[in-house]
Amino acid sequence: MRILLAEDDVDTRQFVERGLGELGHNVIVAANGEDALHFALTEAVDVIVLDRMMPALDGFSVLKRLRAGGIAVPVLMLTALGRIEDRVDGLEAGADDYLVKPFAFSELAARIQALGRRTAPAGVATTLRAGRIEMDLLTREVRREGKLVLLQPREFRLLEELMRHAGEFVTRTMLLERIWDFHFDPQTKIVETHMSRLRAKLNEGELADAIETVRGVGYRLRAA
Repeated sequence: MRILLAEDDVDTRQFVERGLGELGHNVIVAANGEDALHFALTEAVDVIVLDRMMPALDGFSVLKRLRAGGIAVPVLMLTALGRIEDRVDGLEAGADDYLVKPFAFSELAARIQALGRRTAPAGVATTLRAGRIEMDLLTREVRREGKLVLLQPREFRLLEELMRHAGEFVTRTMLLERIWDFHFDPQTKIVETHMSRLRAKLNEGELADAIETVRGVGYRLRAA
């Protein structure tokens, strides 16, 4: 999923951003309310994680403006205010869920996943298919020939990128930028290592190799 994380506390923001990234999510970060509102209005996101108390514009005001503007993206509000009245105010303002600090990251991740699953718009594809490979973007399950393939988050992201461009070549540079957010060559075998693991898992059971590699060009998931 594509998630907007609006949190002014640096440690909390970096911790949550790193954790969500490790789970395979794309994260846009905002350190104040004005930036959060700007990104929410201009970027296509699936879920917004919104801190209630932020500089420039507080989360409560951001939420009100979003709902007044017809933005229906699900919002999970974070706050240090744990009173029942505070939670009710947030929910009545248009928040879809409410989590009080300090929180366990596992709970935050589960709530985000639930929001994404519950609010997937009708007509928007949540499943990718290429040949006999099927990927569920909500449950994050992958099956080949009906058999479950267990992938690590980065492997899942790699396969998702290949499936979205099935039959086309995806370059190493494109993968470094989209999966690892590297805008330079780290001079490592990070892509090759993860691709090798992904290929081994997809081909387990002596199935035909699903991924084609052309040296100097890139990788292509066979569409059939």
